[in-house]
Amino acid sequence: MRHLILSAAIPALLMGACATAQAQQHAEYSDPPVMIPREAPPHFPRDLTPAGVAAADDHLALEQVDGAEAMAFVAAENRKSLATLTGDPRYETFRAEAEAILTATDRIPSPSFLGDGIANFWQDAANPKGVWRRTTLASYRTATPRWETLLDIDALSKAEGKDWVFKGADCLAPDDARCLIMLSDGGKDAVVVREFDIPTKRFVDSGFNLPEGKHRIEWLDRDTLLVATDFGAGTLTESGYPFIVKTLKRGQTLAQATEVYRGEQSDGGYGVSPTVYRDRDGKVTAVIITRPLDTFRSETWILANDGKAQKLNLPERVGVHGVIDGRLVFSPDQAWRFDGQDYRAGSLLALPLGVLGDPRLDIAIGRDSAVIFQPTPRQALQDVAVLSDTVVAAVTDNVAGALMRFRTEGAGWAAAPIAVPANLAVGLGDSSKSRGVVFVSTQGFLVPPTLSLAAANAATLTTLKSAPAKFDASRDVTEQYEATSTDGTKIPYFITRPRDMKLDGSNPTIMLGYGGFQVSLNPAYKPEMGKLWLERGGVFVQANIRGGGEFGPDWHQAALKENRQRAFDDFAAVARDLEQRGVTSPRRLGIYGRSNGGVLTSVSITQHPELFNAAVIESPLVDMLRYQELPAGASWIGEYGDPRIPADAAFIARYSAYQQLRPGAAYPRVYLTTNTRDDRVHPGHARKFAARLGDLGYDHLYYEDTAGGHSNDADPVANARRWARHYVYLSQQLMD
Repeated sequence: MRHLILSAAIPALLMGACATAQAQQHAEYSDPPVMIPREAPPHFPRDLTPAGVAAADDHLALEQVDGAEAMAFVAAENRKSLATLTGDPRYETFRAEAEAILTATDRIPSPSFLGDGIANFWQDAANPKGVWRRTTLASYRTATPRWETLLDIDALSKAEGKDWVFKGADCLAPDDARCLIMLSDGGKDAVVVREFDIPTKRFVDSGFNLPEGKHRIEWLDRDTLLVATDFGAGTLTESGYPFIVKTLKRGQTLAQATEVYRGEQSDGGYGVSPTVYRDRDGKVTAVIITRPLDTFRSETWILANDGKAQKLNLPERVGVHGVIDGRLVFSPDQAWRFDGQDYRAGSLLALPLGVLGDPRLDIAIGRDSAVIFQPTPRQALQDVAVLSDTVVAAVTDNVAGALMRFRTEGAGWAAAPIAVPANLAVGLGDSSKSRGVVFVSTQGFLVPPTLSLAAANAATLTTLKSAPAKFDASRDVTEQYEATSTDGTKIPYFITRPRDMKLDGSNPTIMLGYGGFQVSLNPAYKPEMGKLWLERGGVFVQANIRGGGEFGPDWHQAALKENRQRAFDDFAAVARDLEQRGVTSPRRLGIYGRSNGGVLTSVSITQHPELFNAAVIESPLVDMLRYQELPAGASWIGEYGDPRIPADAAFIARYSAYQQLRPGAAYPRVYLTTNTRDDRVHPGHARKFAARLGDLGYDHLYYEDTAGGHSNDADPVANARRWARHYVYLSQQLMD
C-alpha cells in the first residue's frame, strides 16, 4: 500500500460542534467559578465558566465562518491591509521572487513509490493546482525524467467547476493499480474520496466514492475498505472526528457497511484510525486500530481474522511504526514497564504481537530482543521506516541529524550508521518493503535539499537529486547557541546571519518558534526566506523551545497544560539572549509563528511587548478560553487543557492572548493572517484578535485569504503572494 498525503508537515496541529451532553457535564462547575484578578483587562470575563467567557465576548459573530458581519469585517480589514502591504514598492519584487522559487521547474520532485515506478504530485506556474504523475525509477534518476500524467487537477477543477485541491492518494499493494484519491474543496482538511484506476487513468465507474468528510480510510483488499467517517447522527466526537470503524464492501453504501470497532463519542484526539500493515508481497500482517483518548493518549487494538478487535497491552502514549517478522515496532512516549522490564520514553522497541495481545503467553522476551534503539538525553527519534528485515531510523543529537539501520543479530538488535553529511537535518520519505529502500532527504539552513535512497544493506546513501541554490548563501553562516530559560533550562537555537555582521544590536532579525505537539523544528532550507530576507542582510533565528520534540517526549511534555508557560518563557529567553549577544535589539526583532505557533507569538506579544517590534501571527489560536468550542479545537485538550474545568481555565486564562489584550500597552503593529477555508484552526481566532486590537485603538494589519485551507498548499502562485505580504510587513517593521 502506497500513501501520498499532502497535508502540511507536520504537523504540526491536527484539529466540531460540541457534543451537548459532554459539554454540559464540563460546564456544570462543582467548584466556585474562577474569578478575575484585579489587574485583569476590562473585557476579561467576570468568571471563567463557559457562559461567563461567552458573555464577555463582544465578537462572537466573527466565529460564523461565512456570516454577514464576519465577511464584512474581513472585507474591510483586507482592503486596509492590502493597501499597506501590496502598495509597498517592495511587494511586486518579493512576489515575483517568491513565485519564481515556488514554481521553479528545477525543484526536486517529491517522490513516492507506485507499483514498479515513482509517483509525484507537481505544481508550477502552468499547473498551479497540479498534476499527479509517474515515471520509472531509472528515468527519475536522470536530469529530465519522462513523466506520464495520471490526473490533472487543473483540468478536473475546470471540468467540474470546483476549487479542487489534491490531498493525496492511497494505493493498494502490491501492484498499486487501484488508488483512493482525496480531493479537498478549497484546501480544507475535509475531503471527498474517489477510486481511481491507474492503468486506464480514469476514476472507476461505480467505484468507491465517499462524500466530504474527515475520513480515516484504508484498503483491506481490492473490494473492501476500512472506513472511519461520519456515519450519521451521533457518530462523530465533540471535535468532529469519527469514533467508529466499519468495513465497506464494493457496491455498498456507508449505511450498509459492517461495524468492526467502536470507541466512544466522548473520545478526544483526531478520531479512531485503522492502519493496515503488509509484507513485501502485499499480504496483510496486521490491522491496527488506534482509539485516541485525548490528543496524545490512545488505546491500540488489533483486528483479528475473525473480525473481532483485541486490545494490545501498549502504553497510552505510543507511536506505532510497523510490523517486522511478527513483531510490532513502536515507540513509547512515556516510561513503560512490561514483562518485568523497564523501557525509557522515546525508545524504539519491537515485541511479538501475540505477547502484546496476551502477556500470559509463555514466550521468553529479553530486553535485548525488545530494544532496537534507546536515545541519550540529547537524542530524539524523528522518523522510522520498517522494511522487510531492517528498521531505518532518523535521529537527532542536539538537533543535528543522523541515520541508523538496525537488524536482528542473535538475541538482540545490531545497529549500524548510514553515512550522512554532518550538521544537517535528516528526514525519511516513502519506503518500499519490496525494494528494501527508503527515500532520505538532507538539508540545512544554507544547504539546499539532497534526495537519496537508503538501502537496507548499505552503509552509504545513493544520491538521486540535489536541488540548486535559490539564494546567495556565500556571505552567511549558521551557528547554534543556548539561552537560559527562567527555570535554568538550556534552550538551543540556531542563528543564520551574515558572516561579517556587527554585534551592535542593529540587525533586522526574524525569530521562528513552535513549541507544541512534539513537533521538532530541525534545520531546513527555506528558499523564500533566504531570497527575500537573508539576501537583504536579515538574520534568521530558529528556537528549539520546550513543547517540541527536539529532545524526545520529555521535552514535549515539559510544556503541557499547566506548564505551558515554560514554552513562552523559553522563547522570551532566546529573545533576551539575542539582545545580550548584540545580534539584535527589540526595535529590530520580529517573530513568526503559525497554528500552534500562533499561540506562541500572540502570547509573546501580550506578555513581552518590550522584546519585539513585529509579529506575523498566522492561522493562530488566540482565544484559548473558547478554543474547544471552535472546530476542531476539542481535539487538542491533551495539549492545552480543558477550559470547561475550573482548574484548567485558571491557568489557561493567564496566557490566553485574546482575553489578555489590554489598553495602554506598547504592542507593536502586528500582522494577523488566516484563511476562510481553514477547517483545522478556525478563522474566528484571528478575526477576534484583530477586532479586539482595533477596539483598543492599536494599529494592526489583518488579511484573510479565501482559499487554501490550513496548509496553504492549494496554489503556489497564491502562496507566493502570501510570502510577499509576510516579508513586506517584516521589512516595514524591522528594516525601515
